[in-house]
Amino acid sequence: MQISFAKYEGIGNDFIIVNNMDGAISLSREQIARLCDRHFGIGSDGLMFVRPSKIADFFMDFYNSDGSIAEMCGNGIRCFAKYLYDEGLTDRTMIDIETRAGIKTVELVLDSSEVIGARVDMGEPILESHRIPVKATTENLINQPLSVDGTTFDATCVSMGNPHCVIFVDDVNTAPVNTLGPKIEISENFPQKTNVEFAHVLNRNEIDLRVWERGCGETLACGTGACATLVACTLNNKTDRSATIHLPGGDLKISWREDNHVILEGPANRVFIGSFDIMWLTN
Repeated sequence: MQISFAKYEGIGNDFIIVNNMDGAISLSREQIARLCDRHFGIGSDGLMFVRPSKIADFFMDFYNSDGSIAEMCGNGIRCFAKYLYDEGLTDRTMIDIETRAGIKTVELVLDSSEVIGARVDMGEPILESHRIPVKATTENLINQPLSVDGTTFDATCVSMGNPHCVIFVDDVNTAPVNTLGPKIEISENFPQKTNVEFAHVLNRNEIDLRVWERGCGETLACGTGACATLVACTLNNKTDRSATIHLPGGDLKISWREDNHVILEGPANRVFIGSFDIMWLTN
């Protein structure tokens, strides 16, 4: 059985997307991880199945590169929406997409007839410790010390449908992303693990950011991480409510509106299309 796929990227965050509207495709966690492997598979930060939804236009069935289920992906949903338009699954430029973090409204950005990016209403940030979740003795965890494996640091924790731990640093280039990041991810402080953001505030409207993603490792970009970081910066009075987030893969524009909704805007690109044999995954 040949399965068609498309490879998309949003500022370096890359994804395999498969049309599974008829529900005919079922892959195990191990098979998804193999597809995402950059040496033995197609290579990506995650995989998305397009599935039908009873409450929205489509359901984004998202998996991390290790095959684990993820609630939401900001860069992924922009690519997902562009895929829907590119493949003729919709001709609408305003699409409601169901995710495991709720329904997100995506507005496609077109240049002539080509989709070049999207604006996503990411919904309201979650700040209550028990809902993020993070173990804390206070209702919110904002600029408070956390200890992981003998290292203590000040953190601000936010959920954008998935958990984030934001740490402010003086220089993202020397930040311990690949040493402290994986320890924080699996720390007992975070019952569902966490994404970890290392942020350097340049001014009231610009932030440098590197992200250790739960289930992926360091990636070139993270949309929900950029949103959580803007919220954390605003809560700590380090930036205004809108800022450009500079990530290794490119820039995202994030706004935390007065109605409490966070808006993410950035590009999306199709890299290539292809197919793989399901029998290959069983060998």
